[in-house]
Amino acid sequence: MTPHTDEPAIITENLRKRYGKKVAVVGLTLTVERGEVFGFLGPNGAGKTTAIKMMLGLTRPTAGQARLLGAPPGDWQVRRHVGFLPEHFRFHEWMRANEFLDVHGQLYGMPRAERRRRIPELLKLVGLADEAHRKLGQFSKGMLQRIGLAQALLNQPDLLFLDEPTSGLDPLGRRLVRNIIHQQRDRGVTVFLNSHLLSEVEVTCDRVAFIRKGQVVRVADLNTMVQGDTQVELRFTPVTPDLLQGLGQFGQNVHADGNHVTLFVQNEEQLPAMAAWLVAQGARLYALTPRRLSLEEMFVRIVGQEGVVQ
Repeated sequence: MTPHTDEPAIITENLRKRYGKKVAVVGLTLTVERGEVFGFLGPNGAGKTTAIKMMLGLTRPTAGQARLLGAPPGDWQVRRHVGFLPEHFRFHEWMRANEFLDVHGQLYGMPRAERRRRIPELLKLVGLADEAHRKLGQFSKGMLQRIGLAQALLNQPDLLFLDEPTSGLDPLGRRLVRNIIHQQRDRGVTVFLNSHLLSEVEVTCDRVAFIRKGQVVRVADLNTMVQGDTQVELRFTPVTPDLLQGLGQFGQNVHADGNHVTLFVQNEEQLPAMAAWLVAQGARLYALTPRRLSLEEMFVRIVGQEGVVQ
């Protein structure tokens, strides 16, 4: 492992990036702990890729600072322990798959014997063992995505950045990537995942950050978040302004449509007290139905309608 293992894998403090008059990242502050899979969620244009480039030292921030594995992003010793699969990549089309990985292994300073051992392992891991001698120019988009993932894993990183790793993959390919991410977490690797496929994030990540306009609007444990935010559908009569206002003590975003009322609660243990309170106020309660939200619904609630994933 790298030095400074007592520090979190990633720390950013008020990272800001301006391109002329446009501010791509307003002030990004977050902490990613060692060994977790961390999801980075936001609408197109929210500054996610720019933020990743600043964390990696690929672009200089206008303001703020970051630390990876206990050191500045530009530290070459740290870079040796970081893997990166960018969203938009251009690989050497004239190279065979095993040649491509061998070149990157040499760039990492890996000994020849280690490269010879590691490259076949990785090609098998990403399902390309039979394509080792095939030129990348003949690869499909999904195959290129998988060889890119193999490249990101080549140096057995302690910190792995994946920017849209399942783009172009079919359901079997997405499952493969998901399993690889879980394997890396089991090995103690920190995985920083940027993806628009919220269904994949929901079954892969430990925590997620929602960003909007280059700022973090919420960071939460995924299990707690999905289980804690519950939409409750009520049907009772009469629906009066006083009853609607009183329901605010149990949750938020109270909305009425006739005798159907919805609101959001953080804890389902509030439901018996809510029902008892309505009855005590003289209401006739016909139905109370809790429904836990999906991550996509949470995304829309937190980021806003302009952040709906296309």
